[in-house]
Amino acid sequence: MRPATSSRLGHFDPSRGARRRWSLIVSLVALLAAAPVAVITWSLLTPSVEIWRHLWATRLPEMLLSTVALLAMVIVGTLILGGGLAWLVSGYEFPGRKALTWMLVLPLAMPGYILGFVFMSTFGFTGPVQGALRSMFGPDVTVPEIRSLWGAALVFSLCLYPYVYLLARAAIREQATPGYEVARSLGYSHLRAARKVILPLARPSLIAGLTLVTLETLTDFATVIYFNVQTVSVGVYRVWKGMFDRDAASELASLVLLFALALLLLERTLRGRARYEQQGGGTRQLPSRKLYGPRALAATGVCLLVLTLAFAAPVAQLAGWTISQFVRGTETVDSRFFRYLSNSAMLALSAAVLVALVAIAVTNARRFNGTRYVRSMSQMATAGYALPGPVIAIGVLLVLAGMDRALSTLGIAFPGLLVTGSLVGVIYAYVVRFMALGVNGIDASLQKVPQELTLTARTLGAKPGRVMRQIHLPLTKAGVAVALLLVGIDALKELPMVLLLRPFGFDTLPVWVWQMASESRWESAALPSLTIIVASLIPVALLTRSFRGSEAEAALLPVAGKRTLEGART
Repeated sequence: MRPATSSRLGHFDPSRGARRRWSLIVSLVALLAAAPVAVITWSLLTPSVEIWRHLWATRLPEMLLSTVALLAMVIVGTLILGGGLAWLVSGYEFPGRKALTWMLVLPLAMPGYILGFVFMSTFGFTGPVQGALRSMFGPDVTVPEIRSLWGAALVFSLCLYPYVYLLARAAIREQATPGYEVARSLGYSHLRAARKVILPLARPSLIAGLTLVTLETLTDFATVIYFNVQTVSVGVYRVWKGMFDRDAASELASLVLLFALALLLLERTLRGRARYEQQGGGTRQLPSRKLYGPRALAATGVCLLVLTLAFAAPVAQLAGWTISQFVRGTETVDSRFFRYLSNSAMLALSAAVLVALVAIAVTNARRFNGTRYVRSMSQMATAGYALPGPVIAIGVLLVLAGMDRALSTLGIAFPGLLVTGSLVGVIYAYVVRFMALGVNGIDASLQKVPQELTLTARTLGAKPGRVMRQIHLPLTKAGVAVALLLVGIDALKELPMVLLLRPFGFDTLPVWVWQMASESRWESAALPSLTIIVASLIPVALLTRSFRGSEAEAALLPVAGKRTLEGART
């Protein structure tokens, strides 16, 4: 007789109270994760007419137009780069293809606020590119201004195209081979088979990748400030930090939330109820066409050009600045570097450990009590990754401010303790934002633990806590390690939420980089920038080690991307 599935484990649980305790844990986590979004949603549902009238009369129309234009340009850029490169390395053979297949993922380690200031220093008016052009063609030569909307879109496209590249390549690898072979057997040419078969099958993956790209673009306000682009997220930052107007900032944050929800709704609508099945073709490589001569060189050259602009050249520039400082002997390592590095490491470690602990509880609760309610609450707990950082940051501020007022009402005289007197707000926001990374990574490992093993231990009388400690944790330690690593690295390079939530006088490496870059101190920002990039290469190395079904892949591509990969493997 086949044992029951995990969703019915409660039937064999002699203690209904244990099931209720697991449900309570998930409910509490979901409540804490949803609270910041709930207060922002309340601002959206109860708008202040005076605030909106003032915003509309000042810069809100410009911010809306800039946001929409930037998103549209980044969507086009990442679709061309990510989708085009995925098809190029999957459908053709050319010199260096095997190495370039995984090297094209490296720009994931390059934060936009770092690539942005490197581009500004290189292609700006005082940079070497424009200087060389003026020396060759005279001082009146016309050069497009990099400090513009298209410059910001270019930087985002180069940083974020790997999301589209990874998902499109996964779709081509796991779904397209059988259909492509049938089309070729019917006489379709290589390109026609790609257009008629591969493109329709890859459409959900492309849409999911573009959704991740737009959400990442929407959450950023540090990079676009370099390029003088006034987006809604920039408005949130400037209203909060410049005007200290909490109500206006929350109203603008609700607008950013509306953008994000509209993007997620659009992605779900375009994906619809589509499901894709593969019949034994998931392990076969797509038949590729070998290129010769100029075409082969052109294919290699395109890949190298993108990789150079997005990763190799910026890293070389940062390394050159760092080395030149030490060679000249004019500057040693700034003492602030180690202080800010320790601040960043402390925040990253705290967030990683807390996320891992909560994620372990959520995933095990879903295993022990897999009711629809528990599954819904666990999904709510991981929804923060799909929301822009400024929305979560402002929501956390409002939630903790309310808790401060409640403590004061109860006679506990610690006003401002939770908001400005500690790092509770930053860590809280980190947990809400990165919970999906922890849950997805650990859940990917827990799914490999046979449900029958859990069921057998439960029927022998072992309580859920003992099963979790003695069976689940030892067998999922790889997923826990991946979750710790991914959350820690993402927290280490996080900038927008730290800028909004950090206590006075508390800086991290990303904040320091952004401050120096804003003052055009490019060389001083080089060493901390390289530190962030090197740390960010660790999860990218995990991903490139295996492009198939690993805990790292499941955790690195959460929300829309993970959902699409799961649908592809049905």
